[in-house]
Amino acid sequence: MITKSRRLSRLLVAAGAVAAAALLATACSSGGSGGSQVSASAKQTITIGLYGTFGYKEAGLYADYEKLHPNITIEEDDVATSAAYWTRLKTRLASGTGLDDVQAIEMGFVADVTQNHADQFVNFAAQPDAAQLKSEFYAWKWKLASTPDGKQTIGLGVDAAPVAMCYRPDMLKAAGLSTDPDELAAQWKTWEGYIAFGKKYQASSTKPAGSSFVDSAASIFVPSVGQGSQAYDNAQGQPDLDNAPGVNTAWNFATEAATSKITAGLVQFTPSWNSSFTTSKFATIACPSWMMGYIQTEMGPSGSGKWAVAPVLPGGGANQGGSFLAVPKASDHQAAAIQFAEWLTSKQQQITMWQKGGLFPSNQLAAADPAVTADAPAYFSKSPIGTIYNNIASSMKLPPVGVYDSQIATVFTTQLNNVETAGTSPSKAYSDALAAIKQITG
Repeated sequence: MITKSRRLSRLLVAAGAVAAAALLATACSSGGSGGSQVSASAKQTITIGLYGTFGYKEAGLYADYEKLHPNITIEEDDVATSAAYWTRLKTRLASGTGLDDVQAIEMGFVADVTQNHADQFVNFAAQPDAAQLKSEFYAWKWKLASTPDGKQTIGLGVDAAPVAMCYRPDMLKAAGLSTDPDELAAQWKTWEGYIAFGKKYQASSTKPAGSSFVDSAASIFVPSVGQGSQAYDNAQGQPDLDNAPGVNTAWNFATEAATSKITAGLVQFTPSWNSSFTTSKFATIACPSWMMGYIQTEMGPSGSGKWAVAPVLPGGGANQGGSFLAVPKASDHQAAAIQFAEWLTSKQQQITMWQKGGLFPSNQLAAADPAVTADAPAYFSKSPIGTIYNNIASSMKLPPVGVYDSQIATVFTTQLNNVETAGTSPSKAYSDALAAIKQITG
């Protein structure tokens, strides 16, 4: 899921772009954020391992860095999908050979690295500029890339994926319901309120024929499961579903929506779900920042002005995606690779990647900059998306993550779809999910 959304998210082009001269000037004076200069000694080639399309090359950042550092050449080592990339990276970590100087780590795999491979990567928490680096990132983003004891931080945040709620004003209006974002934020403050609103939509005799309030129960379960102090894992990042109130609460919300028939019963990231954007099958969807790029891709120019973003996620903040840049200790150019990773994830470069690639900053200095907060694209009804996502990201406190989280989430959302479309009872679906998860986690 993340691979496809990352590839598509770069299509979201926010208004304006940073001039190259300003970019270079800021980079040269950025201090702890990669600003120290690599000595002009022997030429070095820095390789960066990525998956999908991050957009660094397309945004001109490699060329900018090479201008700043004439002795450095950047080479991108890209793998099409995150799953294939991770398989290759694990193989190379096991052998200790073939590693790139900088390696991207996707959110779904970062717990595996912090728990099982931390000693193979540079510890950014031990760098001379560690205090400054830590202060620049959202606290939860820094924590995600840190070992459970907090002593090692294996990577720097590339982007964040805070979740808001996207909605179709025209469909809500047709159903006789409010379309004002502030009013919706008040009514959708809790999942109970959001579901109650959805029942009103579903009961409306004037709503668009054949439409549902929300695309799937997954739009409720996935963000809500991460809003408590504990989701799938305990403080050590080990699966602990027997003591997972966040899972039970999220399951109850999602199954209430499913059994109340306010969901369209679609499986996200399938062809039928993709086509449902243009056929107006649902009026709302949980909307990580990268989802806006996905919506634009599926709907094209004809979708401009049809969607808006409400300044809320029911139940509080949640994150759904994002990556990190890590430097293997086996790198032949470790010092230069550290400086490059710091530069790519520093304020100005993350602003550029939001404007040119649609990646919302994990660097909180970038996210709070007017170049980001002023974004209010016409495509999304001039919703102040930069401010909305920064406000949500700034208030988040994420629960511990574990090695199996992505697989566990897939099991639960599969069973939720059985409740939606096959009539499986919520209790049986939950039992079936636990049995399947036990086979995965042992």
